[in-house]
Amino acid sequence: MTRRRGGLRGWAAGRAKALSRLRFTSLRLRLVVVFALVALTAAVSASGIAYWLNREAVLTRTQDAVLRDFQQEMRNRAGTLPVHPTQDQLQHTAGQMANSSQRFSVLLVGQDADGRAVYGNSGGLSGFALEDVPRSLRTAVDKRQPLDAANKSPYHLYWQRVTEHGTPYLVAGTRIIGGGPTGYMLKSLEPEAKDLNSLAWSLGVATALALVGAALLAQAAATTVLKPVHRLGVAARRLGEGRLDTRLRVSGTDELADLSRTFNNAAEALEKRVADMAARDEASRRFVADMSHELRTPLTAITAVTEVLEEELEFEGGGIDPMIEPAVRLVVSETRRLNNLVENLMEVTRFDAGTARLVLDDVDIADQITACIDARAWLDAVELDADRGIHARLDPRRLDVILANLIGNALKHGGSPVRVSVRESAGETAGAAQIVIQVRDHGPGIPEDVLPHVFDRFYKASASRPRSEGSGLGLSIALNNAHIHGGDITAANSPEGGAVFTLRLPQDVSDLAAEPGADAGGDVRAKDGADGGSKGGAR
Repeated sequence: MTRRRGGLRGWAAGRAKALSRLRFTSLRLRLVVVFALVALTAAVSASGIAYWLNREAVLTRTQDAVLRDFQQEMRNRAGTLPVHPTQDQLQHTAGQMANSSQRFSVLLVGQDADGRAVYGNSGGLSGFALEDVPRSLRTAVDKRQPLDAANKSPYHLYWQRVTEHGTPYLVAGTRIIGGGPTGYMLKSLEPEAKDLNSLAWSLGVATALALVGAALLAQAAATTVLKPVHRLGVAARRLGEGRLDTRLRVSGTDELADLSRTFNNAAEALEKRVADMAARDEASRRFVADMSHELRTPLTAITAVTEVLEEELEFEGGGIDPMIEPAVRLVVSETRRLNNLVENLMEVTRFDAGTARLVLDDVDIADQITACIDARAWLDAVELDADRGIHARLDPRRLDVILANLIGNALKHGGSPVRVSVRESAGETAGAAQIVIQVRDHGPGIPEDVLPHVFDRFYKASASRPRSEGSGLGLSIALNNAHIHGGDITAANSPEGGAVFTLRLPQDVSDLAAEPGADAGGDVRAKDGADGGSKGGAR
């Protein structure tokens, strides 16, 4: 069954490939069509000209021979008749004239001694008759022409081609000069028509063969031209996939070779530029990581001192001079803020370096959110809509970081009360259950121009508030923690007012945890890395 299904897939893929080659937008098809049209136009034009020239040559040769013979017979035989011949004389002479080498039908028209019209033809009573001669031709034959220096004869030989019942004929007529009968001739051109039809069929076959040959030549030319283009497309696709070492083999000196050289130069420049950027990015990340580690040691000592100063501030009757108490409180606050910034920077460097790890555990989502809210004394400001018993297998510490940033951001920049709701979802893939957590505040919402940047690092929506209690990394860290779980966070404005942040996480990320870079281990802390609700883009 599997082999049959694979065969069907292969047949379908081959059929789709063949159809894609035949689509009208295909350069191959357009080349073949253009070549075929050019060949068809040239062949039809050449065949038409050849047919016309041969037709005129054949008809003119036959016509001249027949007219010359008819004129000779009229002079030699009809010219010997008396001015007023009898019907028998006309009949006998017409029969003699018809027996000439050209074998045409003859009609002689004259007047007897009584002035009556008499006729004689070569075919008897059913032969060639005066009604078979076009009226225009009879008029031209009977018309007497004026004599002058250019015209020495009052009557001339006239001819005309006619078609009767699909058969072409040559009709001619003339009069005896000096008195005598008028003669008409009828010659069938059917043999010549058959010869011309045979010629037309031959030219049609030649045109069809030329068209087929042109299509084959076009296919060969298209293959020759499109092979480098296809290789260029494959190379460009590989380059777009990140394989920057892709190069084309260059051969020849034509335009396609120049195009291949240009591609290779562009790919080499791009590879060098990306390598330089990667080196600078790596150096920047290393600098941030080294700086963060170097700051932790003096910060540990400073934090210990500020904790002592804070205890002195809270102790009644302490030794802190009231004049310097505001400065001490400022030092304590800024030291705490600097400590959070360093921890956040270290967390960011872990994400950038790909060393962030998941430590998975079975978690009751409602209990986890309650613990997060309780640890930060937000119980009075947060409404929780979550049923107990919704379990998920994920990293509890990183979920706490996400929740702390989303809820803290809503409390700081939105409006109370903040509502947190939890529900289960089927997910986009069959069998992939998801946990959906929504954090909604009742503030003014997020400006539309800020929405695309709320998860950017250090983004500040208001230039008038460049400083805030947060570091501007909280939402970025929350988003990275969601991504490492295989989830996502989206931000939007509620139609009822306020901002809504939606967190979607797989209900079981065990498979993800088994992948490289996502196994258990690493630097794990209970609360470190949370920004305390700081926001990537202040509202």
